[in-house]
Amino acid sequence: MNALVPEFLPGSLVAARGREWIVLPESDAQTLRLRPLGGGDRDETLVYLPLERQPVQSATFPWPTVAQARNHSASQMLLDALQLKLRSGAGPFRSFGNIAVEPRAYQLVPLLMALKLPTVRLLIADDVGIGKTIEGALIAREMLDRGEVQRLTVLCPPHLCEQWQRELTERFHIAAVVVRSNTADRLERDLPPGASLFDAHPFTVVSLDYIKSERRREAFQRFCPEFVIVDEAHTCTQAGQGRQQRYQLLKGLAADAERHLVLLTATPHSGDEEAFFNLLGLLNPDFTQLKDLPAGQRSDLREALSRHFVQRRRPDIAEWQDTSMFPERKSAEITYRLTGAWGQLFNDVLAYARELVERSEGQGLREQRMNWWAALALLRCISSSPAAAVNALRTRLQSAQVGSDNSEATSLEEFEAQASDRVLDGTEDALSTDDIEPGAQTEDSQRLQALMASAAALAGQQNDPKLAKLQEHLTLLLKDGFQPVVFCRYIATAHYLAAALQEKFKSATVKAVTGELTPDEREAAVEQLGDSDVRILVATDCLSEGINLQNLFTAVVHYDLSWNPTRHEQREGRVDRFGQKAREVRSTMLYGEDNPVDGAVLQVILRKAESIRKELGVLVPMPDDEGKLTQALMNAVLLRKGSPLNAQSQLDLFGEPAKQIDLAWQSAKEKAKQNRSIFAQRRLKPEDVLPEWRKSSAVLGGEAEVERFVSRATSQLGAPLQPVKQHFKLLTEHLPEVVQERLAAEGLSGSLRIDFHQPAAQGATFIHRTHPLVAVLADTLLEQALDAGPSNDDGGATVARAGAAFVSAVPLKTTVVLLRIRQQLTVAHGQNSRLLMCEEAVAVAAAGAEPFTELSPEQTQQLLGADAARNMPAALRDRQIQSSLDALPDWRDQLETIAKARAQALLADHRRVREAAEGRGSYQVSASLPVDVMGLYVLLPDAGAVTAMGA
Repeated sequence: MNALVPEFLPGSLVAARGREWIVLPESDAQTLRLRPLGGGDRDETLVYLPLERQPVQSATFPWPTVAQARNHSASQMLLDALQLKLRSGAGPFRSFGNIAVEPRAYQLVPLLMALKLPTVRLLIADDVGIGKTIEGALIAREMLDRGEVQRLTVLCPPHLCEQWQRELTERFHIAAVVVRSNTADRLERDLPPGASLFDAHPFTVVSLDYIKSERRREAFQRFCPEFVIVDEAHTCTQAGQGRQQRYQLLKGLAADAERHLVLLTATPHSGDEEAFFNLLGLLNPDFTQLKDLPAGQRSDLREALSRHFVQRRRPDIAEWQDTSMFPERKSAEITYRLTGAWGQLFNDVLAYARELVERSEGQGLREQRMNWWAALALLRCISSSPAAAVNALRTRLQSAQVGSDNSEATSLEEFEAQASDRVLDGTEDALSTDDIEPGAQTEDSQRLQALMASAAALAGQQNDPKLAKLQEHLTLLLKDGFQPVVFCRYIATAHYLAAALQEKFKSATVKAVTGELTPDEREAAVEQLGDSDVRILVATDCLSEGINLQNLFTAVVHYDLSWNPTRHEQREGRVDRFGQKAREVRSTMLYGEDNPVDGAVLQVILRKAESIRKELGVLVPMPDDEGKLTQALMNAVLLRKGSPLNAQSQLDLFGEPAKQIDLAWQSAKEKAKQNRSIFAQRRLKPEDVLPEWRKSSAVLGGEAEVERFVSRATSQLGAPLQPVKQHFKLLTEHLPEVVQERLAAEGLSGSLRIDFHQPAAQGATFIHRTHPLVAVLADTLLEQALDAGPSNDDGGATVARAGAAFVSAVPLKTTVVLLRIRQQLTVAHGQNSRLLMCEEAVAVAAAGAEPFTELSPEQTQQLLGADAARNMPAALRDRQIQSSLDALPDWRDQLETIAKARAQALLADHRRVREAAEGRGSYQVSASLPVDVMGLYVLLPDAGAVTAMGA
């Protein structure tokens, strides 16, 4: 950056084009970036000094005048407007003024850990629903606002791209573009030859599947931004072809020792030791040694790892006294019986499936595998619904060729992969989202046609005991006020259920969301349900990860049991997560008590996983050896003949496969215990974090301050908020025309439904400190405050820059001065330095002849928020104000001393939370003087009014 003209440093005041401006960073000797004194971010402009007709001059901020006096109730409005306008607020963190979410204290732990590292390398492995997206994006926003990085990319599975783009834009004001196969060509089209879209677009969300190919991977590594977030990082470990490419991509990015890397996953250890230590090796190659080191030699590496690895479960959050952020989850199981014609059909399909397997014995590998997968597909689909069974029966299974040449051999491999994806639920680090019914037709026969006809005839509550039990259960859930999501495995089942449920619950809105829809269409369909007071969502597992449902739904019903316990946790995590307003959520598993498929899955897989989770406090991934154990278990289901099965006796009934799974579970449990011991964390505790959190909240204001300001501002401007259930309605047509125009420019007009708490009430918009409504109101009132017009004593709108009142909150005459302090923060890293500007609104007070001291937010609220005890005559008010204004020159030294002390406190804050930066650079802070006196208020004790007047 070019040398700055001294008087035009960031934070200094200048006069140009007939008005006063604040100089912002990114200014240099010839070009100034300016913001109007009372304006907002949208009013910023660039001034090229050589072309200005009138030279830009230094300016001073005007002091309040008696003419700007208003009634006492308008005094705190000025402080609130100033505080909520701050974007470059002082305090320990640079980013808090630029985010549209109020982080919980426990979510600051990864941020503080990151700031203690010279190069951020962090694995955030918090439980499902705790808020990893917020934690990761908060680190990125902080590094951007500290000037340590200029570019950012998020690498994620393709179905999460839009969600990340929306989170970055709406919550962190980072306008990122999505880069994947259907957007990359368009983004690159307008670039000059040789340019990279990652230079042209500093903030990107990139599909892992798009960027992992060798050709794209090498180009990306050359131009990759210096800060990278990887979501679902467990899918990028070294196993399988697709994941091998992902791992090589991340390994190449991590090879740059200066690149910041934040890995996010709820399942860092998916049962594969090699994969887990590969993940740790991305943080630091030395961490892979932990796998083989004897216990006595691990302490140093464990200590080092604890600075890069944070993993919290729900119980870990309890110490933060923040458990109110999570609901209580109540789980239940309900059963149905395979009775009558439905039971007969199930037995007929099971018998046919067994015949398929037995018929292929002794035949070639192709016939054996095709018949086996066809049989398993029938089992899975008939257990789901008649509609899924019909689709499986009438869809011909894609033929698998086996031959001597490589291309034919590969086709069998592809067949196995597709069949596995559609029938099973995938491996821990690659759970299937394919919800198309698997083909099961391998022949044309009368028996097959008869089975199809029987299945089609059984659709409906009368003949379908599973559907009947679901409707019975949903009736109770809706009666108790819950909003349910029903998860099933296949598309046909979802549509079958949606039609039946809409017929049953005519007053509810029922919608099916499946993989037939694009991610955008799925999201839109879910949002449409929000318009209904009673709603039921039927979804396949295309919604079990990616789209958050906590704002609209409070119960999960597993209509089809997943064959992987992690999928159950993901489904429930859609509603039981950070931001769920309900104090209780429900989770229900529905299964057939005499269905051998459900029995095997429930007893051998799901209940075992739950018992281990209760014992260890963590969900241990299923030890499935790439699906081989599940296939063996289902083979036992297929081949067993005899009496009806009881779910309680599966281990005995299924012999060796069930015993193998049980042994694998025991091994996985012991490994989980061992790993929890190895990686026991020296976590940051509440006492390490809460002071920093409170400091930032005090400087910038939170939800309570936003609600108070917007409520009072809209009321003063003629459009008081109207309470509606759990939120408010704002009629913008009653606001002054200039305010309406500004809001319309932000897309806000007509009747607005707003809420000041997260998550917002249904149909309402969350109004946070960075929301355009707050900015427009604050800008409007500040402009009014800086207008030196005459006093308005009619009790109407406007903000007080000066005032005097009788209050009962003070024993002596007390003068309160509201200051805006601007500070220049220099951040130096190596050969580069960056000049930033910090602003804060500070209230100071002097009682009687005492010197001025800084007020805490609580003290400020007590003084400026106090109600006037009685009216003060205008002449007396003006005399008191003028007397204090006359004394302002004598107080200047005291006020500047306070500003310098604030600068040193800011320097200490920055050095403390970014202690690792000391090894790479330094911070310097200086106050921009003189300080701005925004407001001056004289408070007289009510009881001593006569004495005070005499004084």
